[in-house]
Amino acid sequence: MGHHLPEHGHAAGVGTPDWLPPALMLLVVSGVYLLLVRRARHRNPVLGWSRWRTGCFLGGILLLGVALLPPVAPFAHEDFRGHMVQHLLIGMYAPLALVLAAPVTLLLRTLPASRGRRLTAVLHSPPARVIAHPAVALALSTGGLAVLYFTPLYNAITADPAAHWLLHAHFLLSGCLFAHVIAGPDPAPARPGVRARLVYLGVAIAAHAVISQLMYGGFWADIHAPIDQVRGGAEIMYYGGDLAELLLAAASVATWRPERRGAVGRSAVGRGALGRSAGRGVVPVRNVSGGS
Repeated sequence: MGHHLPEHGHAAGVGTPDWLPPALMLLVVSGVYLLLVRRARHRNPVLGWSRWRTGCFLGGILLLGVALLPPVAPFAHEDFRGHMVQHLLIGMYAPLALVLAAPVTLLLRTLPASRGRRLTAVLHSPPARVIAHPAVALALSTGGLAVLYFTPLYNAITADPAAHWLLHAHFLLSGCLFAHVIAGPDPAPARPGVRARLVYLGVAIAAHAVISQLMYGGFWADIHAPIDQVRGGAEIMYYGGDLAELLLAAASVATWRPERRGAVGRSAVGRGALGRSAGRGVVPVRNVSGGS
């Protein structure tokens, strides 16, 4: 049978539309990011802040708005296919856009030096390194899907509005964590090389495919919804997840800088030139110009 939450359009017992709180929250978060952008440009007009990253953040907020507001939100409460669309938007597409916006880097550029050092220390702490490990991020984001759909957990959560919002939060946070580990521009001390990250991404792709195929075939899935909805949701997960993971792979490869060997060679040439210059009594000048 289908799953239904309490009546939508108005919060229970209150005259406020239930879409208003998430809409206000998204507006506030957007305003905070834009305020930090303005502060970063004011503090360092030369370095400034990338419009591309600002656009990514606003795009991520827009995707969250599409997922959490009508017409998708009511559809997700009435139809498993709508739930899967919502899951992809909240857990895969919006996180990639938000992570590419480099919010931690922006925050570090705008915080006072002392607070920036404290934040950096937290990012380098052992607990943060454990949480940001690709295996942990993979287990939280992709492994959680098997627990959700192959146990009674999904039916229990969708019957409780508060638990449903916690599920949204899990989708978003675990999706952001995985996107950050695989392709994030923000500092990540424990992040492995691109090849290793692509291996973890490949495992995620395979796991998504297996879970969606098992759901489509009706194996092990514990979802109280009509079979056509479950199969439709599985197809959305299969094809929509492939596209999201392709975008994530492209973002990860875009960070690849395979010029390490060349850099070592240039460094050796530079040392040789330094020795020859010193022998001629010439002191080289180092280029200290900054970049964004």
